Amino acid sequence: MSRQFIDLSIFLENEVLSDPPPLAPKITYQKHTDTLHEFIAMIPGTTAEDYPDGEAAAAEWVTMTTHSGTHLDAPYHFHSTMDAKNGEKKASITIDQVPLEWCFQPGVKLDFRHFPDGYVATAADVEAELARIGHVLQPLDIVMVNTRAGSRYGHNDYVSAGCGMGYEATMYLLERGVRLTGTDAWSWDAPFSYTAKKIAETGNKALIWEGHKAGRDIGYCHLEKLHNLEALPGHGFYVSCFPHKVRAGSAGWTRAVAIVDDALLALPRG
Repeated sequence: MSRQFIDLSIFLENEVLSDPPPLAPKITYQKHTDTLHEFIAMIPGTTAEDYPDGEAAAAEWVTMTTHSGTHLDAPYHFHSTMDAKNGEKKASITIDQVPLEWCFQPGVKLDFRHFPDGYVATAADVEAELARIGHVLQPLDIVMVNTRAGSRYGHNDYVSAGCGMGYEATMYLLERGVRLTGTDAWSWDAPFSYTAKKIAETGNKALIWEGHKAGRDIGYCHLEKLHNLEALPGHGFYVSCFPHKVRAGSAGWTRAVAIVDDALLALPRG
């Protein structure tokens, strides 16, 4: 029986802008000879000649936020409280508190590449796409949205590309037991440039981060800056996206991967 792994993550790199410039990560590379002085300091009495070929170890220094690269947002990122819909309004969980079972579940892909940049997807759009791919949502399904933004990674318009998921569409998923979603765009919501324009035109401040803020009513996580969603079918695969364990963090970096394996799909849910 074959097992196929599909990488759903972007690179963490200096050259390609995947965030607004003030938020861009910065990587400083150290070659094997650059760290010789560090090793010599840690192992007194040694000299450069003691190391094979005069080399110590390669390493990298990285300055970034927990939202750099492909990452998983915790409910705490969206708001300080969650689950108000159930009358609980409890403190939002941080990334180190996210249940691990949320992060390894069957995946579903919604193909929204035909929607224009800045469009805000609705519950009806989600329902129509689920009908098209022939899938009925199950609790804990990981639902990922394939937008046009995925094709713009590496281009200057990446941050402003793709549609977003509005409050209504997000709640449609959460009310059916979904607790982890994702997008190949910079944000789960529509790009800020489009949101700002709509607010200026309508005066409707409820449009601010409406998809994220759905977490106030039902706590959930979402992946941002996914990649290669075009390679996935509508369903019939698992997603692995365990986040880095940043204590009390609002997000954690992840190497998101889709796994196509009939044996996994045959496993009981729960």
